[in-house]
Amino acid sequence: MIEKSSATRLALAVTGGLLICSIAAHEAAAAEPAEVKVLTSVALTSALDEIAPQFERATGNKLKIGYSLIADIKKRMIAGETADVVILSRPAMDDLEKQDKFAPGSVANVAGTPVAVAARAGAAKPDISSVDALKRTLLDAKMIVYADPAKGGASGVYFAHVVDRLGIAEQLKSKTILVPGAQSAEVVAKGVAEIGVAQGSEILPVPGAQLVGPLPGELASMTVFTAGIGAGSKVPEAAKSLILFLKGPIAASVFKSKGFEPG
Repeated sequence: MIEKSSATRLALAVTGGLLICSIAAHEAAAAEPAEVKVLTSVALTSALDEIAPQFERATGNKLKIGYSLIADIKKRMIAGETADVVILSRPAMDDLEKQDKFAPGSVANVAGTPVAVAARAGAAKPDISSVDALKRTLLDAKMIVYADPAKGGASGVYFAHVVDRLGIAEQLKSKTILVPGAQSAEVVAKGVAEIGVAQGSEILPVPGAQLVGPLPGELASMTVFTAGIGAGSKVPEAAKSLILFLKGPIAASVFKSKGFEPG
């Protein structure tokens, strides 16, 4: 028979043991890697595909990245879809922030890329040194390609305005290929079109295509990509660590190599 004092000591020991186990289990759970859901523009594909494994090795967290057109992701978020981190163009992010789609104070610029011209690798670079030179080059080309503005790709929407501004929309209509997303450089690389217009980041990684340069003069446009933590994120600290990583030196090196300017 156990004496009362011994029983008390045993009960305390058991309780203490359970408490220690509970704390250890909590710490273990806290240390478990988080899965971070990311929704982002297809323009960032080449950079994020290289940055993601480096982030995962550095933090132990895992990324689940969904790529789509900016307009598509914006529409889905307005309809109620969410993610831990969203990376879209600054205007789209500003619109979504007004609708309280992000954690307060979490939105930050991470990179920018110019709307640029592509040509087939090895071919003579077309003259885009001025607005007039670009206009002549477009009119002289047998075929051009850019993202379909109706699909919402940022470079396509912008370049459609450029064509209207230059007053050559009708002349180009019969020799324009519209692609659904970031395929302009691929079409140029295959020789189907002489001139392509896309984000610089969508041109640089494509074998068989060369980045001629950004649109000239007053037509120049930089698409700034901005990241924010989804308002309903269950892993806000892991999400924050990704945004900080995207603004750090490792990501900056990758961004530069893929045609971006780090934010």
